[in-house]
Amino acid sequence: MNARALTHPPAAMKTLAQIAAELQGYDPQALSAAGVQDFLERLVQPVAETEQVGIFEALGRVLAQDIVSPLSVPPHDNSAMDGYAFDGAQLRAGEPLALRCVGTALAGKAWAGTVAPGECVKIMTGAVMPAGLDTVVPQEFTTADGDGRIRIAADVLRAGDNRRLMGEDLMEGRVALAQGSVFTPAALGLVASLGLARATVFRRLRVAYFSTGDEILSLGEPPREGAVYDSNRYTVFGLLTRLGVEVIDLGVVPDQPAQLEAAFREAGARADAVITSGGVSVGEADHTRAMMKQLGDVAFWRIAMRPGRPMAVGRLAAAAPGANGAVLFGLPGNPVAVMVTFLAFVRPALLRMMGSSAGAQPLLRAVSTEPIRKKAGRTEYQRGWVSTAPGGTLQVRTTGNQGSGVLSSMVQANGLIVLHHGQGHVAAGDTVDVMMFDGAV
Repeated sequence: MNARALTHPPAAMKTLAQIAAELQGYDPQALSAAGVQDFLERLVQPVAETEQVGIFEALGRVLAQDIVSPLSVPPHDNSAMDGYAFDGAQLRAGEPLALRCVGTALAGKAWAGTVAPGECVKIMTGAVMPAGLDTVVPQEFTTADGDGRIRIAADVLRAGDNRRLMGEDLMEGRVALAQGSVFTPAALGLVASLGLARATVFRRLRVAYFSTGDEILSLGEPPREGAVYDSNRYTVFGLLTRLGVEVIDLGVVPDQPAQLEAAFREAGARADAVITSGGVSVGEADHTRAMMKQLGDVAFWRIAMRPGRPMAVGRLAAAAPGANGAVLFGLPGNPVAVMVTFLAFVRPALLRMMGSSAGAQPLLRAVSTEPIRKKAGRTEYQRGWVSTAPGGTLQVRTTGNQGSGVLSSMVQANGLIVLHHGQGHVAAGDTVDVMMFDGAV
């Protein structure tokens, strides 16, 4: 279905200089990881267009308007167990209770009889609670007498047990799923439980990416001295695909001004965001930095972090009058640095552009099983393996060589050990923060 605009257009875009002026202590040559996150929060805005999709197509999409429940779930009080329904006021502490069964209530059909004191109704899970009854005793908690009565032992349950209340899950007229929520499998089921077959979501974010450099080989090309095969293109593809955006792969672009300009212009015309890898370090003998500055409003940072010190961010010039230019993320060239800067900065920014209301990914706490050297004054992201210690607490160890070009240690990891800006060396037994990959990698 074609996308349509929201009622409220996005606010006017600020220039990078205006954003920088809002940030206390902004220094592009020594920017903290927290400073990068603050800057990007001000730079990016959600897409404005929405579309309606069927529930089967909604997984991973971002809800564009609140879903208000048209009914209560469950729509009536019902039994949470197979057992016997009765009036719980008859329970007495320390005393058993005997009840005569006068009928059976099945799921999907209300039982229409009446129940007097001393009586009960056999009831199935999900069946509507008969009028005047508020308690269900599970069948296995009862014994049968020979005269059609059941006996409940003393103190095995309390009044109100095993009854699901009307609207216990969702109440009619209240927000069931808020704008900005990402459709998870559980959210699909929740919306379906309301009888809704479609939902209004933000359109898919379009993200273009390419690798730069004359030393980069594409798969299928023969090896040559001084050249390396491009891995960044494939890791970025995987990261973007996991995020659920529309991926636009522009391949490998040589360090030639005409080809770089054509790639940037195509990316800016087709995408909401553009990601490059390589060509953003100070002093590199290439044309990528110059082309970024020529075609947009771009800042070049040296971030106090490891790995991933160089990064460029900004906007490309708009492809059409009145349009917003694509947000540009120029990532380092080293493979692990690309992944770390993506996870730490680009992924949260893209989620915001997608319309997601999710905040920063929560960090878990784990005990380091080994000492870790750390220089204060920068944030370090070390590859780690998080597991459960015998006592039930989380523990973490590093996964080998932490060099920014060593992909094997990233493959062996299930999260990043986040050592913060002011933090120093870590001793074995110290507690550290970890960012779990949780399907992102």
